[in-house]
Amino acid sequence: MRRAALRLTLSSAFATLLAALLVTTRADSHSQPFSWIDLVAAPDSLRGEVTAHIVDLAHELGVADPEVLASGAGIRAHETELRTVFAKRLDLRGDGTRLAVAFGRMTPVPEKHAVRVSVALARPKASTLEVHGPLFTWEDTHETYVNLRVNGRLEVQDLLDQGHLEARWETGARRDPAQVVFRFIREGIHHIFIGPDHILFILGLLLLGGSLQQLARIVTAFTLAHSVTLALATLGWVQPSARVIEPLIALSIVVVGIENLRAEGGRRDLRAPLAFAFGFVHGFGFASVLRELSLPTDALGIALVSFNIGVELAQMSIVLTVAPLLARLRIWRPAAGPWVLRVGSLGVIAAGGFWLVQRLLAG
Repeated sequence: MRRAALRLTLSSAFATLLAALLVTTRADSHSQPFSWIDLVAAPDSLRGEVTAHIVDLAHELGVADPEVLASGAGIRAHETELRTVFAKRLDLRGDGTRLAVAFGRMTPVPEKHAVRVSVALARPKASTLEVHGPLFTWEDTHETYVNLRVNGRLEVQDLLDQGHLEARWETGARRDPAQVVFRFIREGIHHIFIGPDHILFILGLLLLGGSLQQLARIVTAFTLAHSVTLALATLGWVQPSARVIEPLIALSIVVVGIENLRAEGGRRDLRAPLAFAFGFVHGFGFASVLRELSLPTDALGIALVSFNIGVELAQMSIVLTVAPLLARLRIWRPAAGPWVLRVGSLGVIAAGGFWLVQRLLAG
């Protein structure tokens, strides 16, 4: 009886130990979350393979047991969804434009607990090829190895993580200037319309109204100032920390709202000097975005001017839409003018104040 009890106890202990080892092995297999992008450049094509860990793929698919993807049968059962994941996560760009990739055969890689898929695409007529990563971002520690071979030689070897998001290869191809102009004008317009802080600053400058000459002077002052710092920061001559610039942008919104309330009673209008002063700050904010857009080293000047043109086009579209509406409102409903100014300015102050506190705490 004692021997039977002892055997039962030992069996239970062994089973517990085995289960713990299996769990530990499975966890350890992803303790270092890696993925691999291996490419070979030919004169007219790019071919290669992308390898991703089954834990990352299972997370993307919502599959509870990653081991399901460790076999050929499991891959075939989820092939459509896996191709969607790879298409979403693989970010290859030529001169900043995302490239369409064709995915081929998909196979398990048992020694890496991974799935590998072949990739192919036409080689872009671009001066720069960029690989953006890491491949997966749900884990802060994920890393993606990038290897690119050209004519049998390893041309690019890089490691992408949360602190390093791009691997680049200068192809030597000549860049189309018209393509650069179009792309960066579009990026400048896009940046203004996705940036509520910049839009609110411009709206704050318009609330007090004024003649066409007054508004032109204000907008010109803002443009001149932010053009200077945009160029300085983009060229790397002056690069203040975003921890300083972002709160200052929020502060500029608060100050403009306060200035509207101060100047309402007929006091001197200080919007033009304020727009000029804070324009330098906003220029640094624009530059931080521009530096993230894979600037072409062989067409840097064109890209910089084009981005600035895009910013100005977006700003002018706001001015030419809002200023006439405010002017018409003051003509049609004179009593509503002061109400719109006060409520609008208080709203500007409130939003700017919220961003200011939020950014100071985040910094």
